[in-house]
Amino acid sequence: MPRRRTSIKKTRADNKKHLRNYKIKQQLKKTIKKFQQLTSAKKLDEAKALLQKAFSELDKAAKKQVIHPATANRKKSRLAKQLSKPA
Repeated sequence: MPRRRTSIKKTRADNKKHLRNYKIKQQLKKTIKKFQQLTSAKKLDEAKALLQKAFSELDKAAKKQVIHPATANRKKSRLAKQLSKPA
C-alpha cells in the first residue's frame, strides 16, 4: 500500500482510468464480435449499420488513448475488408 498522499491519489486515479479503459475495450470487443457474426451469417444490411457504430467506437477509443490510433485504423480497415469480401 502506498503511504504518501500523492501516491494514494495516483493509485485512486489509476484505478478509475483502468475501469474506464476496461469498459471501453469490452464494448468494442462486443461490437466487433457481433459484426463478425452478422457478416458470417450473410446479413450485410445489418452489418453495414453495425460497421458505422464500430468505426465510431474505434475512433473514440483512439481519441481517449485507450488504444493506439494506428491500431484503430488497422481494425477499421480489416472490418471494412471483411464486409466487402465476396463469399
